[in-house]
Amino acid sequence: MRAKGICYDTGFLYNGDNSRDRFDPDLVRRELTIIRDDLHCNAVHITGGDPERLELAARHAADLGLEIWFSPYPLELTTDEMLVLFADCADRAERLRRQGAGVVFVTGVELSIMNRGFIEGDSTGERLGRLLSDPDRRPERLAAMGTRLHAFLREAVAVVRERFHGKVTYAAIQFERVDWDLFDFTTFELIRSAEVADRFRDAVRTLVAQPKPVAITGFGTATWRGAGDVAPRSMEILEADKRTGAPLRINGGHERDEPGQAAYVRELLEIFDSEGVDSAFVFLFALYSLPHRPDGDPRDDLDLASLGIVKVLENRNGDTYPDMPWEPKAAFAAVAEHYRG
Repeated sequence: MRAKGICYDTGFLYNGDNSRDRFDPDLVRRELTIIRDDLHCNAVHITGGDPERLELAARHAADLGLEIWFSPYPLELTTDEMLVLFADCADRAERLRRQGAGVVFVTGVELSIMNRGFIEGDSTGERLGRLLSDPDRRPERLAAMGTRLHAFLREAVAVVRERFHGKVTYAAIQFERVDWDLFDFTTFELIRSAEVADRFRDAVRTLVAQPKPVAITGFGTATWRGAGDVAPRSMEILEADKRTGAPLRINGGHERDEPGQAAYVRELLEIFDSEGVDSAFVFLFALYSLPHRPDGDPRDDLDLASLGIVKVLENRNGDTYPDMPWEPKAAFAAVAEHYRG
């Protein structure tokens, strides 16, 4: 692979709340340095809902010589609100590009289900439920969604390219049927579950056979036994506050399985590498909203639902990196080994 990367979360905005409380510039720079030096990444997919945070992290990444995939991640926004966000972020990304940084602009992620205006419903769950229910009407609903999304992406890309003069892409779910003529990379959130495991490699090979370079984002799994079998839904063991979206607890009993998470990520990296994927971004480095709580009720160990390759600690730093408030999981070593090799 040309770009060996990982997703770096700056915080998701939901109903005015940011999922990442702590965002210290020195911490961000230190984490990005570890991503470059210890994970052996040469690229980073920087996501989040706050343009200032995105730019701050991207500037640190640029100073470290990392290729930046500048990726505003809107949640529950209208199409007009998304255009304002993309315009702001495109200006910021262009400033970095003009200063010599390697920057790719990502014009949103999974917009059809994460935001308003494409599928009826007041939440991601409602929109997915409407889309997938009633198999007889599914083609009709997919077609209607695709028409709305295509019209929006044409407008959004025009707004972005007016301000940003580097390469542009969009992180799609396969059923969105994006018109890739608008973009420089074909980019998919591509996650393997047990249902598609037998044909996953062939699907990757088919994508790579297309004329444009292929990037894979969004792939990873949570840290409980069996999570890889349901990977697109492996965070569904998490109960969240219905109003704020804040995580509350784990539902039911689940066994921690760091080796299983590591094996899943390693296997997908090997497939992407061997089949000629241009760029891959493991999802993700850390989720600060899902701390590891090894003591007490297992339902309070929110890290079980985290796709992070480090486990975030509360009120203390780790042992491997005594200046960092987290400890690497087995998946950290798996990513580092693959990218180093």
